[in-house]
Amino acid sequence: MAAYGALVSLMHIIDRLENHPSPPISIDKQQVESLTQNVTFLQDFLDSYISPVVDDHEADSLERRIADAVYAAEDVIESQIVLQIHNRSTIVGKMSSFINLFRARCKCATIEDKFYHDLQQVIEEMNSISTAADQLQRKVSSTHAASSSTVIKKDVLEIVAAAQLPRKVSSTHAASSSSVKESMMVGFKEVLLEVLDKLTGGQRSRQIIPIMGMGGIGKTTLARHLFQHALVKEHFDIRAWTTISQTYNVRETLREVLFQASGDSGSDLSEGELGIKLYQYLWGRRYLIIMDDIWSIEVWDKIRSSFPDCNNGSRIIVTTRLSNLTSQFGESYGVGMRFLDEASSWDLFCKTVFGGESFPHELEYIGKKIVANCKGLPLSIATIGGLLAKTERTREYWVRIEQNLNSIVITNNDEFCLKILRLSYSCLPNYLKPCFLYMGVFEEDRRIRVSMLKKLWVSEGFLKPVSGKCLETIAEEYLKELVDRNLILVDKLGVSGNVKFCKIHDLLRDLCLKEVEKERFYHIIEKSPSVIYNKPHRVVFQNVGSRVISEVLGSLSHARSIICDEEGINFERSHNFRLLRTFKEYDRDTRQLGSGDHFLGDVFQLVNSRHLAVRVNWKSKFPSSINLLWNLYTLIVAQSSFEMSSHEVVAPIEIWKLHQLRHLQFVNAIMILPDPPSEMVIMENLQTLRGVHNLYLNEEVVQRIPNVQKLHLIYNSEDMERANCLSYLECLSKLENFYCSIYRGYDEYLQRISFPHSLKKLNLSLNYYTELEEILEKIGWLPLLHKLVLQNGFFKTGKWDTIEGQFRSLKLLKLYRCKGLKNWTMAESSHFPLLQELRLQDLEELEEIPSEVGEIATLKSIYLEACSASAVESAAKIVEEQEDLYGDQLDLHVRAIVRREHERLQSLASPNFEVTVRD
Repeated sequence: MAAYGALVSLMHIIDRLENHPSPPISIDKQQVESLTQNVTFLQDFLDSYISPVVDDHEADSLERRIADAVYAAEDVIESQIVLQIHNRSTIVGKMSSFINLFRARCKCATIEDKFYHDLQQVIEEMNSISTAADQLQRKVSSTHAASSSTVIKKDVLEIVAAAQLPRKVSSTHAASSSSVKESMMVGFKEVLLEVLDKLTGGQRSRQIIPIMGMGGIGKTTLARHLFQHALVKEHFDIRAWTTISQTYNVRETLREVLFQASGDSGSDLSEGELGIKLYQYLWGRRYLIIMDDIWSIEVWDKIRSSFPDCNNGSRIIVTTRLSNLTSQFGESYGVGMRFLDEASSWDLFCKTVFGGESFPHELEYIGKKIVANCKGLPLSIATIGGLLAKTERTREYWVRIEQNLNSIVITNNDEFCLKILRLSYSCLPNYLKPCFLYMGVFEEDRRIRVSMLKKLWVSEGFLKPVSGKCLETIAEEYLKELVDRNLILVDKLGVSGNVKFCKIHDLLRDLCLKEVEKERFYHIIEKSPSVIYNKPHRVVFQNVGSRVISEVLGSLSHARSIICDEEGINFERSHNFRLLRTFKEYDRDTRQLGSGDHFLGDVFQLVNSRHLAVRVNWKSKFPSSINLLWNLYTLIVAQSSFEMSSHEVVAPIEIWKLHQLRHLQFVNAIMILPDPPSEMVIMENLQTLRGVHNLYLNEEVVQRIPNVQKLHLIYNSEDMERANCLSYLECLSKLENFYCSIYRGYDEYLQRISFPHSLKKLNLSLNYYTELEEILEKIGWLPLLHKLVLQNGFFKTGKWDTIEGQFRSLKLLKLYRCKGLKNWTMAESSHFPLLQELRLQDLEELEEIPSEVGEIATLKSIYLEACSASAVESAAKIVEEQEDLYGDQLDLHVRAIVRREHERLQSLASPNFEVTVRD
């Protein structure tokens, strides 16, 4: 809820001012105590408060009053911060005559008096709210009215209270998140087999198969199971998946299909060129294309010419909520998804709530009544099941859930589902509600990078601090809770099992937007200017041009966040959003990196900033005014790749004084960090340092960044005359992710380098003449390393003999253009006991993959590209041996991309061995 998130945010500001080594302002001690008392009381009050407002579209007046008062307090405090910082920088820039100093002190005294008075007014309003809340709390505690509406509200209160209690979860259930996702296929086995028959048999001409049904009924889940089915993998030469959505992009759709089919990103091609190239590549090949979430026939009309009909059994599956699309596609066959029957609904519910555990007999009767109220909709069953899985398993609590589900009036299918989902939202602990609502910021069907999401959550200030934990850890835990409740979907896992990308279901996003509009948590501007409510706190621009953006900028004087993944913000008028804390214009996943028209000097006028992700003009200088950004958490500076040249950007020495900085990233920019100043300032919060060129990582630098976890460095200067620039790397005891790219020289330093034992991910891009044997010897003994990417370099001996005891934790190994490797030998599979994924690219001299690789029990995937024919044949032999042992139960997939001269290798294809020929 907006009020609770605002309270947490205000407390963040107060704590930061109290604990900052050089705060820009100070607040009267008594006022700090009053604010703290009010915030603490109101947080506790909201934790036990259930709104009497029944209408889903109406905001609670008390919650709105709390949020408005807190926003007013933030306005007063942060306006004072901005004013004082700008005044001090102005005074320092002028001649410090006695008269000027006297005038400045008089002006400051007047400003201080006004600040005290304005803040006191806000405190009095918060005192009044606290008094009203206390009276309401006492009244609720002392009365037990018997009216039916009061009983219902009391039940909801108890439901929410119970839902927020921590519960010890058994190990069986704690590990069941993935099984929950898999169980979503419950009840659709017959439909799956029916569509499989249509995919692999029947007519030879290209066929479109629509899968239709309401949101949340399982269309995408069915399509995903078909896409991943072993029979489908064997039958089709090419498989590709693309999500269309209501706001589709024809060029991106074609580019995505082309990339999945051929590996060619086509990033420099126009829409027409992409269509032609895709047509040419698909010609003669049997393909399966899945187009998820189509809303109109228009998008198909625009791309249909790119998909040839070669009369070879190619298929296109489309999922849609619109049942009339089947006739518009000109197809007689379509799959209409039906609601689950009673038995399947119960089966799904049991697996969602209890995983592999037995169902308690005393909960069975009420559990079946709960399931009945979900009306056979899989998404509803999954979300209610996710709620019950996170709470105490008592009959009393389940009865209250059932009573509230039973009170929902069905209007139409989507609205009915939203009402059920809203109960899951209402029962979320308050600390999770802002995080869930924030998911609506992202466009429909967007793959959301979790590392970016966590940075935004942190900068927004609504993560409630926990003693002994950094905010990023808290964000990770909150995300897991939302995933466990089936409110956020896992889209992709990293090699360590962490969630790398996530998504949110369309209906759940609709729920977010309805709640957000009601609570004014943020304001989304789409396509054309819309009415903006008074003083929006967060503004999101989606699919609008620079003209629309410029029209509304004047209304954003109180905005704290602007999310805009396109150009159009003009910082020459930065006074319009002087209180801004979060500005996200650059996103590495949107592929919308424009020319970049910002200059850092303009951006750094936003002295209240916490999160800045911007595209900058290549001529931009790095001003010393960065030291004015007293509370900056994240700075991401990006240039367009086509602008990157020999132009260097040198950061000022003041960058070493940013106490709060957590993430510093440079993209496509030749960024140089200066030597740190003699004054020792420890950047203890810094976790990420990415994209820095030619950094001299000496003892002084290491001492200033002791807690860095991600370090990405690039060395490309032949003029660097210093000694080993990486000599103190091993002193970074918290370092988990290290990337190092070396274009020229320095290879002798790597031979002497010692890696910290804390490393989990290592990516080295080396010179072609860097010898690899000795480096791999060191890397092999890193105890926690689970991802290794090695690019370039050469094997002087032509051999790689792995040693027992090495690579004990490695899960992903990628070797790319490592020259000279002919013989790779392993004594036994225990050399890589946890390996899950092996990627070999451009290893033209490698004779074979060791047969012992196939015996690694954890291995799931082998990928070969542009390797020797004998290496591909050895991979096929590994698959054949494993298929003989495990048959249909084999969980290993091998994909080989070979050149045209090796197209004969296509004859090796099998259900678990895929061969693609590339020109």
